[in-house]
Amino acid sequence: MYRFLLTPRWITLHIVVLLIIPAFVFLGQWQFGRFEERSADSDRVTANIEAPPVALSQLAVPGQRVEDDDRFRTVTVTGTYDAEGALVVRRRPQEGRPGFYVLTPLVFGDKQAVLVNRGWVKAGPSADAPPDVPAPTTGQVTVTGRLRLSETEESSGLRERAGLPPGQVLLIDPERIGKALPYQLVGGFVELTEQQPAAATAPEPVPAPDVGSGGGLNLAYGVQWWLFIAFAIAAWILLIRREVAERKASAAPESVAVSLRDT
Repeated sequence: MYRFLLTPRWITLHIVVLLIIPAFVFLGQWQFGRFEERSADSDRVTANIEAPPVALSQLAVPGQRVEDDDRFRTVTVTGTYDAEGALVVRRRPQEGRPGFYVLTPLVFGDKQAVLVNRGWVKAGPSADAPPDVPAPTTGQVTVTGRLRLSETEESSGLRERAGLPPGQVLLIDPERIGKALPYQLVGGFVELTEQQPAAATAPEPVPAPDVGSGGGLNLAYGVQWWLFIAFAIAAWILLIRREVAERKASAAPESVAVSLRDT
């Protein structure tokens, strides 16, 4: 009754099922791994945002990159804005609106500075037109903000290009930007959340990062792939049982006919 399982058509089906099962196991494990990574990253970012502020100098110094574990840590720094070194960062939409980030060096200590993202402004009538940017506060200020990593083409998905209008950049890259400045920039930059004294007029604040569900979708996808394994096995067994039932049904009339002839 089960010899049909060794026919070429069924052998092909067996091979397909045996290939599908390990493939789905691998895809499920990969999604579970992504879930663990994203959950850990979400927890770290949340903890950094909620942690008490620390001095910028504890986490970022000239010539050294900001550690990944310190992303979005709240820091404070006191200095004076260099309005002449200010830049705007292209291709920074906010709430679905095209615009720019306003980037201004804050000078402190002995010829050191940090790039401060003071916020967002809407785009002008064209991409190359300079946007309206509120002037930075004059005199000494204390900035509190989220510490961010330097941007690269890989991390941002943006490609640097030459020929931009004066005062515009595509990436917040302190190493590259600092080559045109008379002081050293620390690694990373600060995303402003508070300033004392407060500015009379200021760009729109940059929203806090959305830590999301911590990889919840990856967990759901992992479970889904493993459910597909059960479905594949169940379908395989169901096809075999249906084939057996059909063969028994087709064999029954022949058995009746043989019995009638014998009688």
